Amino acid sequence: MILCEESYPEILDQICSYLTPGEVELVFINKDEMRELNRSERGIDKTTDVLSFPLELIVHAPLGSVVINKDMVKEKAAELNHSEEAETALLFTHGLLHILGFDHEKDDGQMREKECEVIAKFNLPKSLIVRSEDVRLIDLINKKG
Repeated sequence: MILCEESYPEILDQICSYLTPGEVELVFINKDEMRELNRSERGIDKTTDVLSFPLELIVHAPLGSVVINKDMVKEKAAELNHSEEAETALLFTHGLLHILGFDHEKDDGQMREKECEVIAKFNLPKSLIVRSEDVRLIDLINKKG
C-alpha cells in the first residue's frame, strides 16, 4: 500500500502490491528540493530523479520512503517520448527496489533483472539501469572510436 498526500498513477499501487505486501511512503518534490535533499543526505550537490530511504528499524512503520523529482519526471518523459505516468512508475519501481534491499551498484545484476521483470509485467519503457547502461556503452564506443 502506498501512503501519499498527492495523487499518483494507479499503476504504482499495482507495482507496490507486486513487489511487497508492506506500506511505502511516496513523496513528490521539485528539483531544488531534491538537490537539497541529495546534498543533505548523500553529500552530492546536484539534483537527481529519485531517492529512497528504508525505515527497517521502526516497527509498524512504512518500509521506507520513495522521493520522486516531479520536474525530472516531466523532462525525462518528454525527452524519451513516453508518458509521465510511465516515467513515474519506473522511478517508483527503482526506488522501491532499493528499499527492498537491491543495489545495482553492488549486486551482480539482480536489481536489473527484477526491474526488467516489473517492466515486462506492467509494459513499461526502459528502466533507469538499462538507460544508464546504454549511456555507458555509447560512451565506451565513442572513446574507442
